[in-house]
Amino acid sequence: MSDPITTLIADDEPLARRQLRSLLERDPQIALIGEAGSGQEARRAIRELRPELLLLDVRMPQGDGFAVLEDLPDPPYVIFATAHAEHAVRAFDVAAVDYLLKPFDDERFERAIRRAKDAIRARRLVQLAHDISAPQAAAPALPDPHRLTVYEGRHISWLDAADIEWIEAADYYANVHAHGRAHLVREPLQKLEERLGKRFLRVHRGALVNVGKIQRIDRLEGGELIVVLPSGARVQVSRSRKAEVLRELGVR
Repeated sequence: MSDPITTLIADDEPLARRQLRSLLERDPQIALIGEAGSGQEARRAIRELRPELLLLDVRMPQGDGFAVLEDLPDPPYVIFATAHAEHAVRAFDVAAVDYLLKPFDDERFERAIRRAKDAIRARRLVQLAHDISAPQAAAPALPDPHRLTVYEGRHISWLDAADIEWIEAADYYANVHAHGRAHLVREPLQKLEERLGKRFLRVHRGALVNVGKIQRIDRLEGGELIVVLPSGARVQVSRSRKAEVLRELGVR
């Protein structure tokens, strides 16, 4: 496969999330784009990040694993990872790729991931064949510094840079915050910074802020700075970039 598989972990136990994260980070074909610790967080992350693969616990606060999957318009492929064997039949009723019963070993985990890769590869090929046969909307031949290409499930759209409030790193990709939502862009933060230019200011290692969207800067006790944006988002300025940010904004 060419592009890594965007993957989300949903488990209420920090230790379990850490173990899954460690296993996933060994695989260059997997791009972990987020984690959730409750059913509610998982549903929100799925809507915003649109992962292709979801590693999901069954029992979580604020909605169990099955509630997470209810009425999703374009659900990801799911591998359940749980300590509760009694839900296996129901898991396959919702078309789960696999059902990992904790504790599981590395070999069992890798087998489940291979199944997910095969399923996602097949879906990508079907979608590619459909895209080739269908009339295509004209897209920019070269990266446009004023527009970003946004991937949302099976849909591709473009987002005007002027509408973006801020951008945060997400491993190989970036989450672009605009119109009250997070949009996945398949470019690393460094490339986006180079392409968008001085309209966007790096405020810490993992975030760019649209200079034109900054409403105010809050100074906290201890000298920390917070950039406040129209949506109410508050983005912290790292200590190492504090002087540069103030200089770029013309603040003494």
